[in-house]
Amino acid sequence: MDIEENVARIKAELAEAALASGRRPEEVRLVAASKMNDAERVRRAIAAGVDACGENRVQELLEKNAQGAYAGAPLHFIGHLQKNKVRQLVGLVSLIHSADSLELLRTIDRAAAARGLTQDVLLEINIAAEATKSGFSPEELPAVLEQAAALSAVRVRGLMAIPPICVSGEENRPYFIKMKQLFIDNDEKKYDNISMDFLSMGMSGDYLTAVACGANLVRLGTAIFGARHYG
Repeated sequence: MDIEENVARIKAELAEAALASGRRPEEVRLVAASKMNDAERVRRAIAAGVDACGENRVQELLEKNAQGAYAGAPLHFIGHLQKNKVRQLVGLVSLIHSADSLELLRTIDRAAAARGLTQDVLLEINIAAEATKSGFSPEELPAVLEQAAALSAVRVRGLMAIPPICVSGEENRPYFIKMKQLFIDNDEKKYDNISMDFLSMGMSGDYLTAVACGANLVRLGTAIFGARHYG
């Protein structure tokens, strides 16, 4: 796959989708989900114009970071985060997309406070109530925000969701619409350390539908780099 051509095409599609939804193209940011792509391919994606890089695995992130893979772009963590890996990420990544429990939020808070910094996070919402996925339920979000607001070294910047795997992006439109409404409802509440700046949803199979519904961070791997080979 030609990474440069893919990024150019996707950026054009995102710009069109942003304008169609009443936003400026620069309001929608492309995060390259670079799992299983080596440092050189990540550097190519950055040179082609992705807005950030996102990794799913802490060890892979650390290895590629040591190789200078992410120079020139913000680094995000977008995978499931175990509490015992938090100290390795805090202060290294600009945004953690997958804060999925109060216990994890408190662990991030302690690690950030120990380093004298504030760590930006998104709250992961289990929008389809899938038993196999982590995250907060929509119903518990207000109480979670109240408790997150009391943390001194964590700053909640928005919400993230991973809807069910779908054949067509349109299948996930109801979940994206529900996420957007959660985003709006909680943006109206004024908490300390809480701002609804980012709505992270949409991957390679459904990103244009996600943007149409209000996403301003999309996490694309296959669409940029081609299919991953797990063998």
